Amino acid sequence: MADLLYLSYWLRGFGRGNELRWFGAALAKFPFSAAAGGITSLRVYALEQAEPPLLETCYSGGGADAIVSAAAEFQSPDCAYLAGGCWDLWQQQDGWKLLPAPVSVCCYGPEFENEMGDHLRFELGLDSHFLPPAGEPQGAALVKSNIQSVLRLARELDQSLPVRGRRLWTESGEDFAARLASFSR
Repeated sequence: MADLLYLSYWLRGFGRGNELRWFGAALAKFPFSAAAGGITSLRVYALEQAEPPLLETCYSGGGADAIVSAAAEFQSPDCAYLAGGCWDLWQQQDGWKLLPAPVSVCCYGPEFENEMGDHLRFELGLDSHFLPPAGEPQGAALVKSNIQSVLRLARELDQSLPVRGRRLWTESGEDFAARLASFSR
């Protein structure tokens, strides 16, 4: 069964009052799909994600600045900010095609309860988009391109954020980097 794939970041100096600055920097670096309209939604949660959102709005081609401006109206250390959209990944759908796949970028305020304690979290889509399909050489090459997209994103984020740590993991809690390494053996 497929799991969701996440990339989590912990930042040096992350704290009260600067969370939206880092959220904006992360959104600006993320390769949202232009064909799917860029950033298409923003949700703001207070205290925990089980609560109804304080704000839930859709955007048509919204950029990082517009999202951060809207989120700033709700800036609080106990809020989380979640921007949604798509990014382009190779997918098996009547043959291999480069198609928009759902993604979200979340920034947790320093007092917002979250199980990992991460500051930024990227929900990258199903892990099956990043695992080589058995016995399919063309598919393996295209999945490798998807993996390279994740690595490129991590490299760009590492260069623009004060990174203290990061982790690539799945919804089940599995270390995805270790799982991926097992395919190359």
